[in-house]
Amino acid sequence: MTPEELENFKQKLIETTSFPSVYMFKFIVESNNRKIALVENLFEPEADLHTKESGTGKYTSITAKQVVMNVDEVIEVYKKAALVPGIIFL
Repeated sequence: MTPEELENFKQKLIETTSFPSVYMFKFIVESNNRKIALVENLFEPEADLHTKESGTGKYTSITAKQVVMNVDEVIEVYKKAALVPGIIFL
C-alpha cells in the first residue's frame, strides 16, 4: 500500500469504526511456511487466527481477529504486512 492509500484507508476507518474494536484482518500469501509465519507473527498471541489453503494448494488465506485500541494499530499491522513479499490484502 502506498502512503496515500494508507491515509485514505485510515480516514475510512475513522469514519466507519468505533474503537476499541475487534478488527478482522484478511490476507492471502503463497502456501509457503515462511510467508505464513511472517503474517501470523503480525498478531498478538490472543488473536483468533485461521488459515485456509486454496483448492490447488498454491495460496493460503489468513484471517485474524484482534482487539485494536485505535486506528493506528490497524494501520501499523498493514504497514508491517506490506513487507511480506507477494502478500495480497483483502
